[in-house]
Amino acid sequence: MTGHHRAPVTVVGLGSMGSALAEAFIDAGHRTTVWNRTASKAVPLVSKGAVHAQTVDAAVAASPLVIVCLTTYESTIEVLEPAAATLKGRALVSLNSGSPAGARQMAEWALGHGARYLGGAIKNVPSAVGAEDTLLYYGGDNTVFEEFASTLRALGGDTVYLGTDADLAALYEMAVGGTLLPALVGFFQGAAALQARGLEVASMVRFSIKWFDMINSVLPVFAEEIDRGDYSKPASSVSLFLAGAAHDEELGKEANLDTEWHKPFHDLLERAVEAGYGDHSISALTEILKNPAPHTTCEDAEQSPSHLDRRPSTLN
Repeated sequence: MTGHHRAPVTVVGLGSMGSALAEAFIDAGHRTTVWNRTASKAVPLVSKGAVHAQTVDAAVAASPLVIVCLTTYESTIEVLEPAAATLKGRALVSLNSGSPAGARQMAEWALGHGARYLGGAIKNVPSAVGAEDTLLYYGGDNTVFEEFASTLRALGGDTVYLGTDADLAALYEMAVGGTLLPALVGFFQGAAALQARGLEVASMVRFSIKWFDMINSVLPVFAEEIDRGDYSKPASSVSLFLAGAAHDEELGKEANLDTEWHKPFHDLLERAVEAGYGDHSISALTEILKNPAPHTTCEDAEQSPSHLDRRPSTLN
């Protein structure tokens, strides 16, 4: 490999994801410098060919491209502060979770110190880093992406540039990632229900995968409905989802499950029906989410106990 295919790279932050990033760069033939507040985390990478910098300033100075993978934008700024002056003119890519507002703050800090900033996000687990189908997307300085695109592809073959706004990766990260916890909790509830009957959770995995495949297949349809603002031709209506409320309650009682996590979803369904979307596509919930419900105080709850007794259906 030649040119930027072997551009020197620094990786700051060696948790499970940061270590996977550094290893991917090493495997791709890049001179990889690493640094972490807990120095012992660098040892396995050094054994694979990485260079361990003694200070974060030395780590930043070692490469024209600096990848930072820490928990938050706040911790990223805190860690990089001693190397702020050295960042001038270097390409800084952050790969951590956080809000769009946090990403904008990070970009402002980096640009204020003369860095060329690109905000990124990894949509997979550490073990998938470096695979051809692993998705990473970036927003910010397009010259950084153009200059180091081939280097960044060492982290994943599905590498996407979203645009010049530095918070775009964080925005998409949260927009896409919002499905994760509800889906996992739904799976965990199913696991608990099976175990209540003495059945192995592994027995439902194949069926759950098929179910997720079905969900994947309808996302383009929902996206088109939402973009058009037309929910009038539903494949599955809000009222149909609402009709399953009693079944959720029955399953909870039968299997002795905590189904309280359903209630916010139930509330969305009821509000959608009240807003006139009952016979519309379930994707009409998007319109309800655009208008958050006012928070209910304890006093309000005492005056309106019926609100607490709502039991509409889960999203199934």
